[in-house]
Formats: sequence, C-alpha cells, structure tokens
Amino acid sequence: MPRLNVLIAGSTGYIGIQLVKLLLKHKNINIKYLCGNLSKGKSIYYFDKSLKDHKLPKITKFQKNYLNEVDVVFTALPNGQAQNISNNLSSKNILIDLSADFRLKKASEYLKWYKINHKSKSNIKNSIYALPEIKKKIIKKYKIISCPGCYPTSILLPLIPLIKKKMIILNNVIIDSKSGYSGAGRGVHKKYINKNLYESLSAYGVGFHRHNSEIQQELNYVSKKNVNFFFTPHLTPMFRGILSTIYLEINKKENINKIRKELNKFYKNDYFVKIMKNNTFISTNDVINTNKCHISVCKTKFKNKIIILSAIDNLIKGGAGQAVQNLNIIYNFNIKQGLVWK
Repeated sequence: MPRLNVLIAGSTGYIGIQLVKLLLKHKNINIKYLCGNLSKGKSIYYFDKSLKDHKLPKITKFQKNYLNEVDVVFTALPNGQAQNISNNLSSKNILIDLSADFRLKKASEYLKWYKINHKSKSNIKNSIYALPEIKKKIIKKYKIISCPGCYPTSILLPLIPLIKKKMIILNNVIIDSKSGYSGAGRGVHKKYINKNLYESLSAYGVGFHRHNSEIQQELNYVSKKNVNFFFTPHLTPMFRGILSTIYLEINKKENINKIRKELNKFYKNDYFVKIMKNNTFISTNDVINTNKCHISVCKTKFKNKIIILSAIDNLIKGGAGQAVQNLNIIYNFNIKQGLVWK
C-alpha cells in the first residue's frame, strides 16, 4: 500500500512535535507538510533538537491548495482554527483534530465553554468524538475525527464501562486530576511566571474547567441521564503525564472484584488499556512515553465506596498518540503502528 501523505497544522507545539515524532515511526505515513503561522521558514528541529537528523519539510503557512496533495490533515491548533480548515476539506481528506473544535455536539455549548462562535456548524454532524476504545466500531463513518481532551481521556476510560453496566451511583462522582505542565501548552511558562511552576502544585479551572463540557456530554450519553460530578485539575512540577483519582460510590450488589472484572472484560481486546491488580498504586512514570492507560481499582474504609486511579501520558494517549490510534483504525493499519517501539 502506498504511504499516506499527511499535513500537520500546528506542528511546533508540544502536541504537534509529539505527533511528528510518532508519525516518523509509522511505515505507512509520509509527512508532506508542516504548517505554522509564526514559524514559517524554520526547520522543525529548531523546536526539538532530536528531530535534526530527519528529512522533514520546512515549516510553511497553511494554504488551501495543500489539501489537494494530502490524504490526512492533523490539526493541533488553538481552538477555533480547525473549523476554518474543515470548511475547505476535499472529498479525499480526513481531518483528525486535537483541539476542542468538534468535541461538543452543540454549537451553543461550544460558545458557552470556549467563548467562540462556531464557524463550521454544518460540519459538526460530520464529526465524531473519537475515544478510540469506545468508538472504534463507528469511527470510519466520519470525515472529521475529534480527539478527546487529555483529562477526559483518563477519566472516561474507567468510567464508561461501569456506567454502561449501572455499577456506580451517578449523583456524586468526584474527580481529582493532576497533569504535567506541558498540558497547558508552551505559553505556560509566561502564564505561571510568578507561581514557581517547577516547584509547586497549582489548582486551576476550579469548578469550571472547559473539559467539564465533554466529560458531561459523554457520561450523559452513556447513562441516558444526568451524571453529577466534580472535576478539579491541577498543574504539577513535572513536564508530562496525568494521574486522575476518581472517587465513586458503588451499587449495593457490587464490590471491588466485580468492578475490576467488568473493566477487564470491557478492555480485554484493547492493547493500550491495562487493568492492574486491585489496590495497585500506579504512577505517571508507568506510562510516560507510551500510548497506554493504566487503571487501578482501590478499596477504601467504606464498603460501598472505591477509588479508581487512571494514568496516561497527556502528550501521547491524551493527545498525539490517540490521534495516530484513530488513524490506524480508519485505515485498517496495525493498531500498534507508530505507537509501539523498542
């Protein structure tokens, strides 16, 4: 099979750089264009020295005519910009978006949470919220693949199977997530210049972080009713990784062993999700530089309450890796292609 030509728009951010690195390992991919507005004419290795020995195109400003020369467009752009590109897609193009532009099924919700008027409302119906382990059977039907946010990825993977089986109480879910500072993008250093970013822990978006919107949308879709949850994210003094701690009340007939058994059953054919032994104290170090999600079910002093730990690499499983995983599903490539290396 000839290699697919791809374009990466937003190639110089943390997610964009990670995407370049993964696609260089993918035998079915040719990186045709690297695009960026503020870095036009520069080499990508200016932003990551490890890319110096690879033959890659110079960074150019995105042009509509590029779409005629590529099969897949990856967008790792600020919110709002992928919508403009989506309006110019040809019949041969697949758009895999890493922003929030097509995560929400209602333009009104997008405006509410992101304070931007949606510029491609007609394309929302052509998009799918593509958490690969959950939507793998239907992803191929869509032209616009919206990759979930990093926090929601770590949260939805353990919760969706349990909600589907009605194993947990839905009116008091508490989610505490901690992320490496790369999750806030390259501008994080300026934003937190007075907060000692490298030696302190900072809560942010308390009560109203924008990822609340997609978590609510997906949990409500599965449960067919409103799920009440609290979600608080934190930035930690590490570069990458997410650890989500989820506090749950389980139904009376359930127990910790049944919960783990259901998660094991649900993900038995999913290479990138690993259900650990009960009460395993996982860490981000277990998943750094992988496309894996590790999930551990832990007991508490209360018989009807459990704690679930979920760890991912925010730049890979919570970002670029998830995009490549969706690519592999769409084109029937080996699911490990570009995502597993020695």
